[in-house]
Amino acid sequence: MGRLLEKKWVCVLLSIVLAIAFWVYVRASVDPTGTTPIHSVRVETTGTNVLASQGLTIADISPQTVELRIEGPASVRSDLLRYRNNLYVQVDVSRCVEGENTVKCRPVLPENVNTEKVYTTQEPSTITVLVEKLYSQSFNVEFQLDGRVAKGYQMGTPAIEPAQVVINGPVEQVNQVAKVAAILKDSELDERFAGELPLTLLDSDGKPLTELEVTLSAEKVYVVVPVVVTKEVPLTVNILPGGGATEDNAKVDIEPKRITVSGSQADLDALTEISLGGVELSKVLERKVIQLPINLDPSLNNESGNATAEVTITVEGLSTRTFSVENITTTEPQEGYTAQVVTQSLQVTVRGREEDLEAIDASQLRVVADLSKATTLGGSRVPARVYLDSSSAVGVIGEYTVAVDIS
Repeated sequence: MGRLLEKKWVCVLLSIVLAIAFWVYVRASVDPTGTTPIHSVRVETTGTNVLASQGLTIADISPQTVELRIEGPASVRSDLLRYRNNLYVQVDVSRCVEGENTVKCRPVLPENVNTEKVYTTQEPSTITVLVEKLYSQSFNVEFQLDGRVAKGYQMGTPAIEPAQVVINGPVEQVNQVAKVAAILKDSELDERFAGELPLTLLDSDGKPLTELEVTLSAEKVYVVVPVVVTKEVPLTVNILPGGGATEDNAKVDIEPKRITVSGSQADLDALTEISLGGVELSKVLERKVIQLPINLDPSLNNESGNATAEVTITVEGLSTRTFSVENITTTEPQEGYTAQVVTQSLQVTVRGREEDLEAIDASQLRVVADLSKATTLGGSRVPARVYLDSSSAVGVIGEYTVAVDIS
């Protein structure tokens, strides 16, 4: 031990240990008083509701932080540094008037620290508060999606409540606001959203404004965003055979061929095509272009926007022959009416394969005029139906009328 104490480094180390132990002892038993500066202590205001009731608001506070000097026992100063987030100076603005005001401030120390023996000073000792008239402006709340709608889905029109908010504050700050947005963050939106979203103030470039001293009539809004499934579905027509033609003889072209519809997943799973209705080939001579409405079930929505489709039907591979038919009769007229057929001969067109048409004679055709709705006295034309008493391989095409005299 004697030899160790003779070494210089051992003496130095021992001195340091003894000094630390002595300092700890003195600190614990004596707790010496001293002064500690705390920089950048925030300034908070009270009494702003009084200003608002007078139509006034705070436009600026300078400075926004102060330097606080704490004088007191070392243990208390240490605790104040530890809890400095709960330390601030308070400015009462309730007696401020429009214009520039010089207001004293007082430090507010953390409640969990014993500050009975603490004395504080601050630099600067007063705060300059600029007060202006309160300015208000209404804004419509916009919905924004921070992300994208998932593939195969479509976002409907969002519902927002409240739809408008009022911003109150200094005119220069309120005028910086170009939009008020409720922003939903979702990288792949694939289902309905319903819930509260915080409001974000945006400038004219769409960038968030985070440093404004303004108040909003509502900090959050309730947003419902409908999301539906979309699907491309082909359009079809039902070809009704007639006039000697079948579906095999008909070339059909539909424009548009497909439309995009939206609805629930269950409704769209069962939807494989949209029928435009039936087309009778007996009314198609060689080529016919018709407009047919696109009708959907109320549970679905036509996202393409096409109200009608253009259907072009061309009959191919068949021949036609025209016959002069004199066998013209009528149905019974309504009670109290009589009719005389004026038309003596009617040109009727029959369609089919050439060899089948060769076997047809005009005597196999008969025309029956329909008088069930004929009540106009004098000469008029009424619809007529042509019957062909022959093979079903051929058929009459076109629509016919007969002239009659009603009395």
